[in-house]
Amino acid sequence: MNPLLTIAVKAARSAGNIIARYSDQVDSLSIITKQRNDFVSEVDKLAEKAIIDMIKVSYPEHAILAEETGTHEGSGDGKDYLWIIDPLDGTTNFLHGIPQYAVSIAVQHKKSIIMAVIYNPINGELFTASKGAGAWLNDKRIRVSKQKTLEGSIIGTGFPYRKDQSVKHYLPVFETFMKKTAGLRRPGAASLDLAYIAAGRYDGFFEMGLNKWDIAAGVLIIREAGGLIGDLKGEGTYLETGNIVAANPKIFHQMLVTLKPFADNYS
Repeated sequence: MNPLLTIAVKAARSAGNIIARYSDQVDSLSIITKQRNDFVSEVDKLAEKAIIDMIKVSYPEHAILAEETGTHEGSGDGKDYLWIIDPLDGTTNFLHGIPQYAVSIAVQHKKSIIMAVIYNPINGELFTASKGAGAWLNDKRIRVSKQKTLEGSIIGTGFPYRKDQSVKHYLPVFETFMKKTAGLRRPGAASLDLAYIAAGRYDGFFEMGLNKWDIAAGVLIIREAGGLIGDLKGEGTYLETGNIVAANPKIFHQMLVTLKPFADNYS
């Protein structure tokens, strides 16, 4: 196994153990509201610390971008490596006892994502990828779905939940996809939504206004599973804008056509 991936898997499992240990003690946790409908618990912080501590032992010169503690600058030969961490994607689900959340870790070298891990500590599903080595679910190679048309597709998405997100712009998009597909799904953890595309469970996914740590790992896993990634216009700004479309190759292009009338609202 790639040395970076080995450390990332160990770190994800360590964080996952913390999350699982507190999953039946939610009522006793300290919770902070960062903004409306955006929460952080002490478990997020404990899980993030466990990940960062493990990275620093093996790669002390590498840079880190973590959801709760921000950016840790790299140095020397390691400054071009950036670990992108979401210690608990789906905190709201976690706080309500809904078992749909994950640890997400990616490594970016210069401008390229080269390693990714998404781990669901509740069911033990571990999605991994190294650049050029394929995508895996535990010990099984995974590929995107073979669905050919938008009609009949299952599409993952996310609903607006922050005050800076415009519901009036989202609703027409949702309505259009509801009419064109077999259904939309919104479980509430974008990293797992992206992993499910790689595994062929969803045929596509779109969402606007995500953070880099929500999507970095999923981007590589989907690519290594044969899928395509873009922003709402099919371009490469998704890590910066948080506006993302991901799907198998045939569905990807149909989604872009469907999204074209709405794309300028999110440019």
